[in-house]
Amino acid sequence: MNSLVLMVVGLAMVLAGYFLYSKFLATRIYKLDESFSTPSHEMRDGVDYVPTNKFVLWGHHFTSVAGAAPIVGPAVAVIWGWLPAFLWVTLGTVFFAGMHDLGALWASVRNKGRSMGMLSGRYIGARGRALFLVVIFLLLLMVIAAFATVIKNLLISTPSAVVPVWGAILVALVIGQMIYRWKINLLVTTVIGVVALYALIVVGDQFPVVLPDPILGMSPATFWIVALFAYAGIASLLPVWVLLQPRDYINGVQLFIGLGILYVSVLLASPAVVAPAVNQDVPEGTPSMVPLLFVTIACGAISGFHGMVASGTSAKQLDKETDARFVGYFGAVGEGMLALGAIIAATAGFRTLADWEAVYSAFNEGGVSAFITGGATIVNDGLGIPASLSATILATMAVLFAATTMDTGVRLQRFVVQEAGEIMGFTVRKGIATIVVLVVAVGLTFSAGGDGAGGLLIWPLFGTTNQLLASLTLSIVAVMLLRRRRNPVVVLVPLVFVLVMSVYALVVQLGTFYADQNWFLLALDLVILVASAWVAVEATVAMNAARKGAFDPEADEPLPTGSAAPGADRTTGSSTER
Repeated sequence: MNSLVLMVVGLAMVLAGYFLYSKFLATRIYKLDESFSTPSHEMRDGVDYVPTNKFVLWGHHFTSVAGAAPIVGPAVAVIWGWLPAFLWVTLGTVFFAGMHDLGALWASVRNKGRSMGMLSGRYIGARGRALFLVVIFLLLLMVIAAFATVIKNLLISTPSAVVPVWGAILVALVIGQMIYRWKINLLVTTVIGVVALYALIVVGDQFPVVLPDPILGMSPATFWIVALFAYAGIASLLPVWVLLQPRDYINGVQLFIGLGILYVSVLLASPAVVAPAVNQDVPEGTPSMVPLLFVTIACGAISGFHGMVASGTSAKQLDKETDARFVGYFGAVGEGMLALGAIIAATAGFRTLADWEAVYSAFNEGGVSAFITGGATIVNDGLGIPASLSATILATMAVLFAATTMDTGVRLQRFVVQEAGEIMGFTVRKGIATIVVLVVAVGLTFSAGGDGAGGLLIWPLFGTTNQLLASLTLSIVAVMLLRRRRNPVVVLVPLVFVLVMSVYALVVQLGTFYADQNWFLLALDLVILVASAWVAVEATVAMNAARKGAFDPEADEPLPTGSAAPGADRTTGSSTER
């Protein structure tokens, strides 16, 4: 198989999904209304609720949901062959991820920008809400701790990425000022930001940063992890337009340029896919493709974390409800493109099948390293960019996306802590909630030593927890549709499929943890399984009640015109306000 065929067919499928299927969802299922007053206007506070240009918001949403997962998952899953991974990424993006992300964004916008955890209380019930928040907390904890460890590893293994990764923060701060304070044209701002970012990549390739050991009394690994958590804590507290949003936007543009470089290289080099279509000779110890494929590739097909971002930050910044189609569905398309690029890099970036098999000698091998190594080979062959610079470009892309997901994860986890306090009847301030999040995440990360190995301690449960969360999010969307007497089939079919595969995977993992005598993960697996099953039952009851109940065209909570959040400043904020 020629990689060019995979690229053309894959891109055609996901783009057709956006131009055709997302239009159907927006007009016939979710019925997006441009005149609906969104939370970003009615609850505007200049910190979390900020009306935002849809292109800028798309960049924030896309890079927040992407992270390293759409690279890691597909680059690991190709061990079963490129064909299953390709089909799950393309079909999953079109019929699962895009629908899920758009639906979560719509559901939150129609409910004052509330998170999925809070919406579960309104549409599923109080018991479901408490258990839902448990699943969300565990998922976000996995993301924050694991991504800190992944980023640390990449900064150490690819020192040429250090300058562009940390320099991107300064670029983002300037971009935020250019958009919101200085009112500079978005195109001009984008060009300046991208040029600055790629200049940093060139500088980083020429001047790699290797930290001394020790540094400030810490090992390099410990230092990077501490620095990452300090940054994430500060970023989560700053007004979203100052750092988080412009950083994500410029990273989103940078990713598409990076993908363009990779895809043009594929076009010019047309490397052969050396991996088998379906691998009949997987290494010993590799789990069954069904159901593990569908939880190994989460981001890039469907991911519950996307619902957290859509309802946690993106819904609070949506300028017009009709922008949800571009932000939500096309955000999923962008991630599908990244996952497709990861599949191609991890299967066509090797000279021979023997070279590929040497990397994929065991399950969970490959991953980011296979993407960077394989992708750099393709870029070098196609465009003639030196192998070192090619690797720096791809490594920087991977680290920046992991970092944007980590800092957004801390912000989302802060919302979860505050919402938990609200449920229990007391208010938790932003600063206190952030400290709680950081203490728990740092404690987990360093629980197995100063190298941050603890960050990956509960990562084996990420895929299943993530997909369970996606199915539970879809259950909320289904209840909302049923209350409005709209056809829920487009939601229910993916819901059932993802739920069955996720529960199946949890049961399979129970056996694995028991055989390995990993009692901690076994107990955590049982907690997640019981909590998810309980919420699923509650959701089924809620859907049945919604189906039998009276038609309710205003089943959400539309904001009264002129209302605003306490302390909201209606005179400052986005230059893109309607």
